[in-house]
Amino acid sequence: MTENAQQQPSAPPTELPTQYAPADVEGPLYERWVERGYFEADAKSDKPPYTVVIPPPNVTGSLHLGHAFEHTLIDALTRRKRMQGFETLWQPGMDHAGIATQNVVERELGKEGKSRHDLGREAFVERVWQWKGESGGQISGQMRRLGDGVAWSRERFTMDEGLSQAVQTIFKRLYDDELIYRAERIINWCPRCLTAISDIEVEYQDDDGELVSMKYGEGDDTIVVATTRAETMLGDTAVAVHPDDERYQHLVGKEIRLPLTNRSIPVVADTHVDPEFGTGAVKVTPAHDPNDFEIGQRHNLPSLTIMDEHAVITAHGPFQGLDRLEARSAIVAALRAEGRIVAEKRPYVHSVGHCSRCKTTIEPRLSMQWWVKVGPLAKAAGDAVRDGRVKIHPQEMEKRYFDWVDNLHDWCISRQLWWGHRIPVWYGPNGEVVCVGPDDEAPTGEGWHQDTDVLDTWFSSGLWPFSTLGWPEQTESLAKFYPNSVLVTGYDILFFWVARMMMFGLYAMDGTPPFHTIALHGMVRDQFGKKMSKSFGNAVNPLDWMDKYGSDALRFTLARGANPGVDVPIGEDWVQGSRNFANKIWNATRFALMNGATVDGPLPDAGKLSATDRWILSRLNAVVAEVDALYEDFQFAKLSDTLFHFAWDEVFDWYVELSKTTFMAGGEPAKVSGRVLGEVLDVTLKLLHPIVPFVTETLWTTLTGGESVVVAEWPKAVSVPGADAPGGFQDAVAEKEIESLQSVITEVRRFRADQGLQPGQRVPARLTLDGTPFAAHEAAVRQLLRLQPEGEDFSATATLPVAGATVALDLSGTIDVAAERKRLAKDLAAAEKEKAQAGAKLGNEAFLAKAPDNVVDKIRTRLAKADEDIARIQSQLDRLPQA
Repeated sequence: MTENAQQQPSAPPTELPTQYAPADVEGPLYERWVERGYFEADAKSDKPPYTVVIPPPNVTGSLHLGHAFEHTLIDALTRRKRMQGFETLWQPGMDHAGIATQNVVERELGKEGKSRHDLGREAFVERVWQWKGESGGQISGQMRRLGDGVAWSRERFTMDEGLSQAVQTIFKRLYDDELIYRAERIINWCPRCLTAISDIEVEYQDDDGELVSMKYGEGDDTIVVATTRAETMLGDTAVAVHPDDERYQHLVGKEIRLPLTNRSIPVVADTHVDPEFGTGAVKVTPAHDPNDFEIGQRHNLPSLTIMDEHAVITAHGPFQGLDRLEARSAIVAALRAEGRIVAEKRPYVHSVGHCSRCKTTIEPRLSMQWWVKVGPLAKAAGDAVRDGRVKIHPQEMEKRYFDWVDNLHDWCISRQLWWGHRIPVWYGPNGEVVCVGPDDEAPTGEGWHQDTDVLDTWFSSGLWPFSTLGWPEQTESLAKFYPNSVLVTGYDILFFWVARMMMFGLYAMDGTPPFHTIALHGMVRDQFGKKMSKSFGNAVNPLDWMDKYGSDALRFTLARGANPGVDVPIGEDWVQGSRNFANKIWNATRFALMNGATVDGPLPDAGKLSATDRWILSRLNAVVAEVDALYEDFQFAKLSDTLFHFAWDEVFDWYVELSKTTFMAGGEPAKVSGRVLGEVLDVTLKLLHPIVPFVTETLWTTLTGGESVVVAEWPKAVSVPGADAPGGFQDAVAEKEIESLQSVITEVRRFRADQGLQPGQRVPARLTLDGTPFAAHEAAVRQLLRLQPEGEDFSATATLPVAGATVALDLSGTIDVAAERKRLAKDLAAAEKEKAQAGAKLGNEAFLAKAPDNVVDKIRTRLAKADEDIARIQSQLDRLPQA
């Protein structure tokens, strides 16, 4: 704790308000945590390290539900490890987001009637830095709202000086090792952003297009090909068929006429062609299709670029100067006029790639770019998982990982942008090429110039696990906190970000992988399982829900839906339910404090504990063990559900309720139960803290007087003096006794509800508890069930034997037995009629033969429901006294 933090006037409350108000609590609490340095990590510490990096959000971004979900899981892991005594580092930072950021600033310039070219490169980059300082990074403040326990003093940015040095260093090393090269290849090109983009930046969607079948060649040398991009036929340099396709054997090696041009092109045989698809013949446009490019390489075909960077036709002829879509229509019309169109299908729905930033249709384009030779790097990334150095969780995701890294193509790393890490290569006047490292002097003199491209954003973010720790310098932080303990991220970027970090980490850090475990989670969806999108009208701003229900409520809802590798549905009513849970914790703790709950001193000797006390302590230890096991398996949904039901059902609804009579009676038993309740709350609040940090901090500090639950010790199994057991206190006898007691109370409550009794309505009852293990609980049973003592005129009109006890009730003065019998008889007749109708249909062979499966299933469900209703109503009738 810092000296300055100790002098802060803010302090935990000494008593609790009647209601929990998240808006009044969360902000001040978070600032206190940060001021006291709880989230900072000391590289000199002798504690074992636990390191997690934040998947760096874009500097242009704001908190969305996906961020909130992922950050909740990471925060839960790191808060628990901090409490367990680890030197915990959750590394924060942001990505410079090349295309996204450049687009934002260009739009701002557009409002001024300017373009980046009006400013020039240097002034434009300076303008982007200015925007970053003024408007970028709003997500940092939103992360505080969520409660992210990150080490803010270590915050990094992928374009800051240290990370820029790391980028230049690894580029130079890869270049010197001949793992980076420059070549002309097919890339994804955005005609709007005017840059190559990575696969992750391409979004595929089903578009309405057209499939045109057209005839090439003349007479016996005619061949039909089909395409959705007719304009590219201007760049065709071959037609390809499968070598074994007998239909085209006579054409292989021949030249045929390409319509609308003055060229002839060969027919080549290539195994890439599927003879069963379409006509079994495909047009080959090496400069505008990745598969065609590969065919062209195998057959030494020329590559003709027929569009410029704006997707405008440059091929000589009548179509020159037309936009690609305009040219498509014009070319189809010209082919139709020549009688070359065999078939046209409109609309033809097919998957089309779009730029994720501006939504423009991507154009495959032959371009000179910089590439990483990923073969040896990808092999190392695959081997690290295969030999167990890195675990992927859930394990079934390993196949997807191997499918990717085992078939990875060389990576295009250059982008035609101004914002980003400029490629550290200089070209000389006589064709010289010099790669410059961070300690090298760039060449100067007439004719020397630096490459104008910048690096793909994923290049710098791929260094994140070690560049943020000071690499290439051998810092104390790098020695202490590398490799990371776990990477928590979505399965959607397993291939792009995760694979790059694995390749770079193993390469730069002498074969040491960047993390021990990759824990993959799914995507957040709406309550119906549909992808969230503004266009769908179902997108949610998590800040709105945090404002309305509190950050803890949102966090608990997200964690409770987090099954490993599975998408997470979420709806507002679920967040409201989590808010109710926070309120329940608050109110139950207030009750406990008002009734003497304490953490002072050791637990009482086992001989002083009631069966109820022994039961809750035994259950507490079981829950501690279960939660620990689930954390280690990243089962956030299960551990959240376990804590929810233990806290709400067992602690608040059963233990507190069963203990109320003890507290009201006072004396030594009340003090014993107060100490037990204090212990249970202490442990429960600690277990809940990583997921719901704000409400638990307020309650725990008030209950215990401790400094902060953030730095409290993580719970271990509770021991009871005089009843030591391996793994902590356990009492199977007490657990069975209270389970039986719960059965009695539950059954009587159900009977009361069936008879239409009001919850607070008191009923005379005789309890025969002798000979059962819970005779001592009669006062609690009567209190919970609103059962008053039997009077002199007591008459047992209903008797309930359950769990070895007998509860006799006198309902003569509470319900009209005759009217109740009449009502139930009417319900019984309706249920029997429903059963007869459903049974008749299911017994009709003709009906079953014709009816759809879903209709038959519904009738079977109706029959089962009718059987349940009959059994329930008959039971209620049997329990009623005779009229």
